[in-house]
Amino acid sequence: MSDATSDQDGTTQRLRVVVADDQAAVREPLAAVLALSPGIDVVAAAADGDQVLAAAASGPVDVVLMDLRMPRTDGIEATRRLAAEHPGVAVVVLTTYADDDSVLAALGAGARGYLTKNAGREDIVRAIRAAGAGQSVLDREVQDRLLAALRTTAPGIPTALPEDITPREREVLALIGRGLPNRAIAEHLFISEATVKTHINNLFAKAGIRDRADAVRRAIAAGLA
Repeated sequence: MSDATSDQDGTTQRLRVVVADDQAAVREPLAAVLALSPGIDVVAAAADGDQVLAAAASGPVDVVLMDLRMPRTDGIEATRRLAAEHPGVAVVVLTTYADDDSVLAALGAGARGYLTKNAGREDIVRAIRAAGAGQSVLDREVQDRLLAALRTTAPGIPTALPEDITPREREVLALIGRGLPNRAIAEHLFISEATVKTHINNLFAKAGIRDRADAVRRAIAAGLA
């Protein structure tokens, strides 16, 4: 995704972002840095999940950069409620914690991205833009832990894919499992983004995949990632 997207009438659409962290020493500098990033408007800074939900209810929000451990309503519950009440809002987790329970709980609640606080500004901005475009970003540590966790603690996820999955759809699923956005998948396979989206839609329908995070889990469970 570019710094900003254009609507059909040529107007520029900027991503409206909420930064959520209970520590003001983290929240305020992060919000200030993101506000300087092209194509991003920080519309609110929240100290807990209740404030995140209030921000989503009071005005248009595209992406929430969400800490997990916050007072009152924590990041997991806030993500779950956003998915139910404001499904158009994408969540990117930014947290110190990369343990199995936190990763699986966040993705299960509907988070589209998961970064640790070791991520640099460019990584965070890239993840926000990917989430705003309906894509998923997991940092390498999170992918590794998710792989290990799914292999040992999530036997209920099907390991076999439906027989009518085409070789190209299998390739696309493998690349999703590696955390690649649609544009990178298109470049890797030498096809258009529109074709990638068609393959993803067909793949999701055939395999009963709900969203991008679910596709990552299925790719890992099937040994493709």
